[in-house]
Amino acid sequence: MGDTDWDSVTFIGQKANNRHSVTARSNAEINAARRSGGVVSTDKKYGAGANKALGTEGQRLAKIDRENEVAPPPKIDLSVGKAISKARADKGFTQKDLAVKVNEKANIINDYEMGRAVPNQQLLGKLERALGVKLRGKDIGSPLGGPKKK
Repeated sequence: MGDTDWDSVTFIGQKANNRHSVTARSNAEINAARRSGGVVSTDKKYGAGANKALGTEGQRLAKIDRENEVAPPPKIDLSVGKAISKARADKGFTQKDLAVKVNEKANIINDYEMGRAVPNQQLLGKLERALGVKLRGKDIGSPLGGPKKK
């Protein structure tokens, strides 16, 4: 323990010489630094110049994105929409009445009738029970039969 000196100070992380790194803006400055024997490091900066458009890299990535697009989900068949509107008219319901009965919004019923909606099996089941017609599988639009008796 006798070799500790309380009068000396050790600096950690300080450079031996206090030269600051300078960024060269031209080839002439880089060549002058090389001639003087200084350490020269060149780095290529990616994504510099935010005021430019995407550039070729961004265009390439956008093209890849377009190639990998997922197909849109299938819409409900128009025959199902026609069966819904026919059964609704037979029961004397408006779209709003049917929507309230199945706990949905009126524009959802409109989307189903026009064939613009993505099919939801739970909602189709509610519509089948409310209207009393089949909307899934074979015989779309036929009356919904109750459970078979044994």
